[in-house]
Amino acid sequence: MAPRIALPTTFKRFSSTFTAKPIPSKSHFHAPIPDSAFPKGYVLTGIHAGVKKKPDALDLALILSTTSRPAAAAGCFTRNAFKAAPVIVSEEILNNSGGRVRAVVVNSGCANAVTGSDGMSDAWAMVRATDALLDSVEGEAEQTQTQTNSTLVMSTGVIGQRLPIDRILSGIASQSAKASNISSLGSNFAAWERAARAFMTTDTFPKLRARAFTIRGKEYRIAGMDKGAGMLHPNMGPPRPPSTGPLHATLLGCILTDAAVSPRSLQSALTYAIDKSFNSISVDGDMSTNDTILVLANGAAAEGEKEIDEATDVEAYEVFKKELTEFSIDLAKLIVRDGEGATKFITVTVQGAPTYADAHKVASRISTSALVKTAIYGEDANWGRILAATGSISLSTPFIPSRVNVSFVPSDGTSPLALLVNGEPQKVDEARASEVVSAEDFEIKVELGLGEESAQYWTCDFSYEYVRINGDYRT
Repeated sequence: MAPRIALPTTFKRFSSTFTAKPIPSKSHFHAPIPDSAFPKGYVLTGIHAGVKKKPDALDLALILSTTSRPAAAAGCFTRNAFKAAPVIVSEEILNNSGGRVRAVVVNSGCANAVTGSDGMSDAWAMVRATDALLDSVEGEAEQTQTQTNSTLVMSTGVIGQRLPIDRILSGIASQSAKASNISSLGSNFAAWERAARAFMTTDTFPKLRARAFTIRGKEYRIAGMDKGAGMLHPNMGPPRPPSTGPLHATLLGCILTDAAVSPRSLQSALTYAIDKSFNSISVDGDMSTNDTILVLANGAAAEGEKEIDEATDVEAYEVFKKELTEFSIDLAKLIVRDGEGATKFITVTVQGAPTYADAHKVASRISTSALVKTAIYGEDANWGRILAATGSISLSTPFIPSRVNVSFVPSDGTSPLALLVNGEPQKVDEARASEVVSAEDFEIKVELGLGEESAQYWTCDFSYEYVRINGDYRT
C-alpha cells in the first residue's frame, strides 16, 4: 500500500488581501402604494398556514377576482423537464378552461416538485379548496356558482418534499365568509403586501408594484408581485396543448389588471413580454422546476367595453402589450436586485447582432459567466472575461473579432469607458475603471458589428454570501 501523504491544513493558492463586502440593504425598493393605485375587482391576502417553520412567516397567498365573469388568464411556465406538480396542474387548467379563471393560490416554503402522484394530488387539492372558498365569498355577493377548477396554483421552496397539505387546506378554509371574523381578504395596500410577503422564500423584501395606463382615453390599472432570489435563470413559455407533450428559489409572479383583454390576446401579450423581461434575467444560471408567471385581466374597469383583441383591435392591443412588457421588466429587475448575496445590479447590453436571438444568447452567456460575476463582486475591471464569454457562443453569422467593441457604461450618466475598440484593447485608466465597477449599478455593453439587432439582460454578482445561503438552504 502506498504511504499516505500528509496534506497541509491550509493551502494558499495566491496572495490576496481581499475581504468580503457587506451586502447592501434592499429595503428602499419596497415602499407603501396608495390603495387607489391597485386594479379594481380583486381581493387578496397572505397568511401563515404552517408550511414555514417560523410561526409568524406568511406562507400562503390567496388572490381572488370578484367580478361576475371569470377573469381572462394567461401563463408562462418553466421549460425544465422536471416540472413541478403545480406547473402541470395550472397548465392543464388554462388549457381546459378557455383561459378564464377566478383565483390564484400560492404557497411558499415547499416547491411540491418531484413529489410524484402525491404531489399532483396535493396541487389539485389546493385548487379544489380555493374553488370552494370562491363559492363562499361569492355567495355573499349573490354571484353564480364557480366553475370547476377555476383556480391556478403555484408553489415555491425546497424540491423533493411533500406539502403539509392539511395545514394548507385549513389555511384556505380559514378565509371563507363563514370565518369572516378571522378572514383577512382585502383590496388595500396591506392586503396586497401580505400576499406579496407570502410569496417570499430567501427574498429580503416583498416585490410589489402598481401603475395606471390609458387606452383610448380610458384609465386602467395594473399591479403585480413576484418572488425570487436564487435558482434563477428563467426560460418560460406558454402552456402547450396536452397533445404536444411536455417542454423540456424559483421565479413566481402574478400580474393583475382591471382592463378587459381576450384570453388569446392576453397570452400573446404575456409571451412577448416574458421574453423581454423574465426570460432576460439571471442570478445564478439555474432554471427552476417551478418558474411561473400568471396574468389575470378581469375587466372590472372596462364598464361594458369589448375585450381588447389582437385580431379586431390591433392599436389597443399594441398599447396593452407595451404596458405589460414595461411592467414585467420593472418586476423582473426587482428579482435581480434581490439576488441571493448580490451587491451589484448589472445591465448587459448586446448590440449589432445578426438576430435578436443571437444578441439574447450572448447577453445570457455573459450574465451567467461565473468568472464575470465574481470579477464584478471583486470590483475588478477584468474585461477579458467578458470577451471570452462573448466568443464562446455560436452565432448565425460568424464573429469578426476586428468589429467587436466592449465598454463599461456608468450609471451616473458620465462617459462610457472604452475597453476594446474594433478588436483592439484600449489603454484603460484603471482608477476610472475601478470607480465605474465599484458602483452598485453599471452597464456592460458589447457591440458585435454584425447587424442591427440588440438585446438586454439583467444580472448580479456572485458573493461569499451567495455560497453561504445555498450551502445551508435546507437547514
